Amino acid sequence: MRSTSLYSNKHQWVVFGRDPAKVADIIDTNQYLIVDGKRSLLLDPGGIENFSAMLSAVAGFCDIEQITDIFASHQDPDIISSLGLWDRAVPHARLHAPWLWEGFLKHFGCHSIEYVSIPDEGGTLALETVNLEFIPAHYLHSSGNFHVYDSRARILFSGDVGAALEPPEAPMFVDDFASHVGKMTMFHQRWMPSNRAKNDWIKRVRRLDIDILAPQHGRLFRGDDVTRFLDWFEALEVGIAVGDDRLAEVA
Repeated sequence: MRSTSLYSNKHQWVVFGRDPAKVADIIDTNQYLIVDGKRSLLLDPGGIENFSAMLSAVAGFCDIEQITDIFASHQDPDIISSLGLWDRAVPHARLHAPWLWEGFLKHFGCHSIEYVSIPDEGGTLALETVNLEFIPAHYLHSSGNFHVYDSRARILFSGDVGAALEPPEAPMFVDDFASHVGKMTMFHQRWMPSNRAKNDWIKRVRRLDIDILAPQHGRLFRGDDVTRFLDWFEALEVGIAVGDDRLAEVA
């Protein structure tokens, strides 16, 4: 599995993805790791099918027993269906996820890991030296949904916001925003059901100082492309794709 360092100072951010061994008919995903001394946080660790590859990749950056925390932005299988296997690998860890999905996520297996419910208004998580914020992103695209902001690294993990459906060999960063728009449009129109929720999120996120916007699918945005994405998303009408013939392009 390919790994790319996003930030390295007193703590580290790493993104994993573009797995050449990935099963062909499942969606490509990005998984993230924050290493902060003897504590590490996995963000949306992925589906059950990529557990072995993720375990091996993560071990290159921290001891597995130092994974003290796991974050799930929402309930989808590509986000967290590996939970039962992580539950065995790091039984001492805590799972931070929306309160709304507790009874659902435990179907993936959560026998040892402690479930820490995030309230609708969000919250914070203190690792060893860095404090992370859980940013509400409800209805984008799940009814209970959070993103993670690191004000020191100036990285926003944005879950499905900013996602694009691309081949697994795609570059890790957006290099031509105008050409990338076509890869995002139908995804956001179909999976983001509420213009009100979208605009509420944009208003909240514009207050943050962001160098990298890091979605769970597709390429990451950095520098001026972060603002370009927010401007594009703000102008996009979402929740309109039902009945659109172009749905065949993303089915």
